[in-house]
Amino acid sequence: MKTNKELKAEYKQMKFPMGVFQIRNKVNGKILIDKSTNMNAKWNRHRLQLSVGSNFAQDLQNDWKLYGEENFEFEVLSYLEEKEGSNLDYKDELELLEQMIIAEKQPFGEKGYNTEKKK
Repeated sequence: MKTNKELKAEYKQMKFPMGVFQIRNKVNGKILIDKSTNMNAKWNRHRLQLSVGSNFAQDLQNDWKLYGEENFEFEVLSYLEEKEGSNLDYKDELELLEQMIIAEKQPFGEKGYNTEKKK
């Protein structure tokens, strides 16, 4: 049996899909764009928050309650590939990638659940 230290070391070596994704309402087409260094975990967090009524995006939360989980889907918009042999922090790259996609899709108001950042 492996020790906790060995298990932690193995976990740190695991690679998770990172990038930008959207949660899309299949009924009205509205989207929420988000990013993560571990998209699977972030999607699970969103789903859990939505199921218990505590998601930060109140309009998304309201639509989730109205339409039900089956009317939403998780879609990867762009993967960010990890550079081999690198221990880089990818948060800045993910932020830039997310902002580019938000600028393109404009997921605000009737089109989405994101909120525009004040300049």
